[in-house]
Amino acid sequence: MDIKKIEELVQVIEKSSMLDFTIKEGDTKISMSRRGEVGQAGAPVAVSLSTQSTAVQAQDDEECYITSPIVGTFYSSPTPEDAAFVNVGDTVKQGQTVCILEAMKMMNAIESDFDCEIESVLVSNEQKVEFGQPLFRVKRV
Repeated sequence: MDIKKIEELVQVIEKSSMLDFTIKEGDTKISMSRRGEVGQAGAPVAVSLSTQSTAVQAQDDEECYITSPIVGTFYSSPTPEDAAFVNVGDTVKQGQTVCILEAMKMMNAIESDFDCEIESVLVSNEQKVEFGQPLFRVKRV
């Protein structure tokens, strides 16, 4: 799914009274949720991207990664004052937010596709990341 299509979807959601929206195209799944009340103008939209490629599937003894589903800026915590979503040694549950990627002034919560333990954080806070770039080296649990 290209970025223009995502932008158009966000604009449609912002102008509508929908609170939640999910679309799946191939391996990519995009979920959007409006914060605030129904019909509230200007309420920010939170976008969660989930794709089969966000995690490189691996056998028990092979390395496994959580990768970036988009091009953007990596943030390890929701605000500069808050603690990081995850640290080395943390056990992460499927669906748990591991970081935020900012793309085109939209904050995208990146979630783990499986239960795992964080072995290494491979990027630094506020670093630009590419599509498919490994963000975390993990061990499945």
